[in-house]
Amino acid sequence: MFPNSGSRFPDGGRLTEADYIGAVSDALRTELGTGTGAAKQIQRWTEASDRTARNWLNGVVGPSGHHLVRLARESDAVLSAVLTMAARPELALATDLHAVEVALAKASGAFEVLRRQRTAGR
Repeated sequence: MFPNSGSRFPDGGRLTEADYIGAVSDALRTELGTGTGAAKQIQRWTEASDRTARNWLNGVVGPSGHHLVRLARESDAVLSAVLTMAARPELALATDLHAVEVALAKASGAFEVLRRQRTAGR
């Protein structure tokens, strides 16, 4: 029989179900807030019921299987939490780089609009 090594947090501690539920709940609340709109967004992303979405948001239970994958697909915060729990935070860098690229593209577009307005006003 193989020894039970279990999942581990990056600090070397064991990953418990409570830790998992808390990490996903914190990620969802950080990204979406705690209002009714947050639960509705989770429902749209996962096709889960309102009660289930609220339970995930409030840390009562955590999503499993395909629901977790669907959340990670839509939420950078959930994806980052999953990668951190898997002791793979370096993989979260790709999502951070994408966010920077998007922000730079938006800023560049806004700068171009302002430049054109300034040129047209002369």
